[in-house]
Amino acid sequence: MDVIAIDAMGGDNAPVEIIKGAVEASKTVKYKLALVGKEDVIYSELRKYDCDKGKIQVVNAAEVIENCDTPTDAIKHKKNSSMVVGLNMVRSGDAKAFVSAGNTGALLTGATVIVGRIKGVQRPALGTMLPTEKGHTLMLDAGANVDAKPEYLVQYAKMGSVYYENVVGKNDPTVGLVNIGAEREKGNAMVKEAYALLEQAEGINFTGNTEARDITLGDVDVIVCDAFVGNVILKFMEGFSKSILRIIKKELMAGTVSKIGALISSGAFKRLKKNYFEYDNIGGAPFLGLKGLVVKAHGSSDAGAVAGAIKQCEKFIDTDMVNKIAEKL
Repeated sequence: MDVIAIDAMGGDNAPVEIIKGAVEASKTVKYKLALVGKEDVIYSELRKYDCDKGKIQVVNAAEVIENCDTPTDAIKHKKNSSMVVGLNMVRSGDAKAFVSAGNTGALLTGATVIVGRIKGVQRPALGTMLPTEKGHTLMLDAGANVDAKPEYLVQYAKMGSVYYENVVGKNDPTVGLVNIGAEREKGNAMVKEAYALLEQAEGINFTGNTEARDITLGDVDVIVCDAFVGNVILKFMEGFSKSILRIIKKELMAGTVSKIGALISSGAFKRLKKNYFEYDNIGGAPFLGLKGLVVKAHGSSDAGAVAGAIKQCEKFIDTDMVNKIAEKL
């Protein structure tokens, strides 16, 4: 049985929510799950649940990479950490995928150094699903390469198209280039050159520039940008979603009539929060372009989000994503 490895010690809510999420996912995911971390801690948590022990194994790792650790030093010196052990499982083939909510920089560094890039991939990219009016748009790069070259964005577009087509299930997904205007002459030198390359690239359905304000419309399936721009977009949307929910709640509680309206509309608000503002449906951010699957779950992931990331891995494995990206490039 193929294995999905999970960093039991990574994230703000580790190990409790990580293990709870793995137990939840084990009920529906057909693959075996390997919880990597301090085995005494993991076993202590697992005893709280009635789960199929045949679907969950424990892999001991005595060290933990903390959020305050410097990425390169952490990967180099904490070789018995849950993150490094998990990444080595992917490299050796003992696991088909690895999920971690831990130190993002360390995970990206370790994934590149330990798992390695697919032949032909210049820079792997972190892809994340952004909620839109029509579903979700895949954005690459969300945090891997702050300084990108135009040709990197072309590869992001190709990898993103493969991912969207196979995971979301839409053929010939549209691709947009994040820019400060819709006109092709807008943007800095890197973006202008990327536009020209994307226009000429085969195998992608490039539709032109996409302004930041239009991302949430959902008219474009895949958007590409350097990681500086991508991470700013991601963090802004996270902050805005939290603020807008608080503002709506404040206004609804401001008077008797609005409170009654809120009560009547409570079902709609719950669906809104679930479908657009929670991590469960998104799962995690896959690191595309590697020889194996590495997924970055949000640092504050709860059990539902962890389970979502694990289920996302199942679809990635089933569709043979690594080989399909390799063929595309």
